[in-house]
Amino acid sequence: MEDLLATCAHVAHFLLPLLALIVLLRCVRSMLSGRADPETWGYLVTPEGQVRPLLHWECIIGRSRSADVTLPFSDVAGVHAVLMRNDRGEWRIHDLSRGGGVFLNGKRVEGTEPLVDGDIIRCTTHMLKFAANTDAHRAIQEKRRAVAGWRVSPAATLFFLTLLQLLLVLEFLLSADPAYRFNTILAFFALILIEWLCYLLMRTMDRSGFEVETLAFFLCTLGLSVCATATPAELTRQVVLLLAGVVLFFLFGWWLRDLSHVKALRWPAALMSLALLALNLVAAQEIFGARNWITIAGFSLQPSELIKVAFIYVGATTLDRMFRSRSILLFIAFSAVCVGGLALMGDMGAALVFFATFLVIAFLRSGSIATVLLAVTSAVMAGMLVLSVKPYVAQRFQTWGHVWQDVNGAGYQQTRAMSAAASGGLFGQGAGSGWLKNIVAANTDMVWAMLCEELGLIVAVIAILAIIALAIFTVKNAARNRSSYYVIAACAAVTMMMVQMGLNVFGSLDILPFTGVTFPFVSRGGSSLISCWMLLSYIKAADTRRGGSFIVKAAKSGKEAAA
Repeated sequence: MEDLLATCAHVAHFLLPLLALIVLLRCVRSMLSGRADPETWGYLVTPEGQVRPLLHWECIIGRSRSADVTLPFSDVAGVHAVLMRNDRGEWRIHDLSRGGGVFLNGKRVEGTEPLVDGDIIRCTTHMLKFAANTDAHRAIQEKRRAVAGWRVSPAATLFFLTLLQLLLVLEFLLSADPAYRFNTILAFFALILIEWLCYLLMRTMDRSGFEVETLAFFLCTLGLSVCATATPAELTRQVVLLLAGVVLFFLFGWWLRDLSHVKALRWPAALMSLALLALNLVAAQEIFGARNWITIAGFSLQPSELIKVAFIYVGATTLDRMFRSRSILLFIAFSAVCVGGLALMGDMGAALVFFATFLVIAFLRSGSIATVLLAVTSAVMAGMLVLSVKPYVAQRFQTWGHVWQDVNGAGYQQTRAMSAAASGGLFGQGAGSGWLKNIVAANTDMVWAMLCEELGLIVAVIAILAIIALAIFTVKNAARNRSSYYVIAACAAVTMMMVQMGLNVFGSLDILPFTGVTFPFVSRGGSSLISCWMLLSYIKAADTRRGGSFIVKAAKSGKEAAA
């Protein structure tokens, strides 16, 4: 029996990379295939009979070429007005001309006014008639658009992922400590149950797209494998945290449906984040040179992971607020406090992640390269100051590129990580069979090297490609998205994931300074796992395919609309 099990595990060892590749390719093909036909939410009609479609929930009217509805006249401001729609189909018009040059049915617009079908908009002397797109008409248009999960069955992709998870269980039957063998099997079966329940819930919500979640569950599978290897006693806790992350993914996605609610809580979220950051500076305990852990009732919490979600929540904005200088200045101040606080705590990895995210948000909000360059210059100066007052951080940068000169000192972790990664080859030594797990922070800061050692370079590279696939998918959806809020939030979320992944992988290999940043979904840690699932809500919200996002309610058919 033992020989048969060993033979099956040996075969499974070589099938794992193939199944991982199948899952990735099926998800990528499904996410990137299909026509990118725009959604039409309404129309503006000129006196000459020209029809201008409104392709977003937020549409700019102005002289600028980048405006959604261009009025190329000298008396029209570059950004003159914004039309905004909510998920209930209600429209409003906002005056951004600064000169009171927006009128609705002959009455000057004071800030913002509701907009209904047939209303006449006047920008200075130029008339436009508003026509809302009915549910019946939109239902006809939606039939022409690509359906999420149509070309590649998400259930079949999830089936391949389930096979991969069962093969990992088979490997752990041989390598796991007998005392934890049952817990390991139970944890993987709980993961399989959670992902299939999640898929069925999406189907009951009439959502056919499940690629984003499948990639996240694939990465969580690798994370559970790491946990089963390094800290098998914490498997139950890890599954519970995973379940909590999935629940928050759905709840937060539901909350993002209504932008009016989102906008109402932006600054309370900012104040809560600053309070949490202040508490961290005062009460946190220092671990490996960074004061980034708070213990509450026996549970360790990493505030920077939770502040990530709030940082994007505050930084993303709708078009009616994007061009207000007060709004962007407040966000810059909020960002400076967050990044500065993390730097003072010694958590340079998190500070770099936040700063890179700030640059993306600042560029998307302002469209100004000069603003970004100014921010980079200021950050370099601030970074030099931090290095001068934080010797532990300075040592990390001094070690960069020279780890082999002090293999038992400053370069201890990275030299072991590189040695373990090289020993794994293409297919790895087998789940649970590596030795890097005995090194401090192997399952967090050096987790990619652990994947290379145990599951092989192929699976480790596929983990990187899964994050890149999410980024490409988000950028693809940006131009066709419904609201600037979802565009900025999704782009910021994938920026965080990409920067974290880069710092984790290249830091382990001494290509970049070793900053102690986690690999999204894979590194062990409850705060990190929960924040990653909440960040995934932003990406899911930006899915523009029919049946892809849980943000937009499905359009009613002609018969339903008539009823």
